Formats: sequence, structure tokens, C-alpha cells
Amino acid sequence: MYIYEAAALGAATLWALTGLLSAGPAQHLGAIAFNCTRMVMVTLMLCVWVAVAGGWDTIGTDHLIPLVLSGFIGIFAGDTALFLTLNRMGPRRTAMLFSLNAPLSAILGWLILDETLTGMQSIGIVTIFAGVLLAIRFGKRKSQLHKWETIKGPVWIGVALGFIAALSQSVGSLIARPVMETGVDPVAASTIRVGVAAVGLVVLMRLPFSWVKPAGRFTVPIAGIIALSGMLGMGIGMTLILFALSGGEVGIVATLSATTPAVMLPMMWWRTGEFPALGAWAGALLVVAGSALLFAF
Repeated sequence: MYIYEAAALGAATLWALTGLLSAGPAQHLGAIAFNCTRMVMVTLMLCVWVAVAGGWDTIGTDHLIPLVLSGFIGIFAGDTALFLTLNRMGPRRTAMLFSLNAPLSAILGWLILDETLTGMQSIGIVTIFAGVLLAIRFGKRKSQLHKWETIKGPVWIGVALGFIAALSQSVGSLIARPVMETGVDPVAASTIRVGVAAVGLVVLMRLPFSWVKPAGRFTVPIAGIIALSGMLGMGIGMTLILFALSGGEVGIVATLSATTPAVMLPMMWWRTGEFPALGAWAGALLVVAGSALLFAF
């Protein structure tokens, strides 16, 4: 039975689903207010999880500064840029842009940690970048009118925000990697990282700037969707990927977990009633193929 591979694919599916679930509330509240609410909720969920399951005793004082810095860059900056991208570019293009975190992590590991980058991995990096460009440039037909396919504002701003989100995620992971290699509990480490992001967002929303204030009113249905999004994406999804990595081959697990852009397409087809353009399918398949080359060699 391919239970670990199924878990990795399940995580990718949940991440695709949370991208679609988040689109409405993020648009309604604005990226900052949405992300702040989500991070506070997820922090509370993770705190309960760690309190029940244990794990705090694996965190040493020398781990705190790297985890705090990782949370600030990777989650506070990265997720904020991600939801700003979502509001501008829609869930499909956002998922494609965020998939750049994999090749960016490989490039940073090569540049900073002196990790080996093989020829096949280099081809994988180029393939992923090509898939993202293809999906953005040719991923929409003129007949597609759903709001999720509408780009708001200049394209380059949305692409830049998506790139910042992916880069921040990569840098945050790079900072946390030495800590995770010491054997700390992953959920406890994630709780610290997410908690730092939650505190940063709460402080940000207290600043006297209109762009950080909620764009719409908080309602019970909106709060429910945000909580569901956080639980599925950062709760169950994270659990599935950690389980997959506990017994599956890292290359296969990483490749399957990178299928989110491809998994999202049939979901969008079902949700919007509009068949995605061939460019969107081709771009998503290139991202999956590039990830296979990147992680398997």
C-alpha cells in the first residue's frame, strides 16, 4: 500500500482546497486582516495540539532566535505577500507563483549552504520557472469570465508579490533547517513560527494605516471559513506531510506534495464551471515534472 505517497498527495489536495476556500474571505476582509485572523486561529490550534501531544521540551534556548527569525520572514512576510497575491492574481496563478519556493530553496541551498546542484536539478529549476511563466501568460482564455481569472492591477505587481512570497518561504525554511536537523518537534517549532507571524500581524493591524484595516465586516460564516482553511491547510495538511516524510522516500513525497497547482485545476473547473485553458494545464504539468527532476536527483 502506498500510504505515505497517498498522504503526500492528500496534503497537496488540501493545500489546493484551502487556496480556493481562502479566496473569498481574503477578498472580503483584505489580505492583512484575513492573514492576521488565520494566523491567530492557527496559533491557538497548534498550542492546543502541542499541549496535548507534547514537544515543548525539545525546544532549546538556542533554537528560539532562528525559529523566531524564520517565522517572521517565512510566515509573517511570506504569507502576507501570498494573500496579497491571491487578491490580485486569483488562486490558480497564486498557486503557480508560490510553487517557485521549491527551485528558490534549491538555488539558495546551493549559494549559501554549498549544497550540490546536479544537472538534472538545474533542468528541473528551469522547467518549473517555464511552467509558471506559461501558466501566467497563456493560462486564461478570453471566454473565461470568472472573477478568479481576473487580474487586478498591473501584472508585474502581482508577479512580484508572488515571487516575494515564494522567496520568503524559501529563506524561512533555510533558516529553520539547521534547527529541524537537531530533532526538535516539528509541530512545536511550527507553533513558534506561526505565533511570531500572528504577533507581527496583530501589531501591523494596530498601525494607523488604512491599508492594514479590514476591508469588510467580520461575520460568523467568514470566521468559520478562515478557521476551516487554517485547520485543513496548516493542521491536517501539515500532519499528512510530516507523516509522509516519516516513512516515504523524500523525493517522491516532495514531488507529490508539489502537485498543488495541478490538483487545483479540476477543483476550479468544478467550482467555476469553466474548463481551465490548455496553458494552465501545461504550466501545472511542467511544475510537477520540474519538481520530480528537482527532488528525485
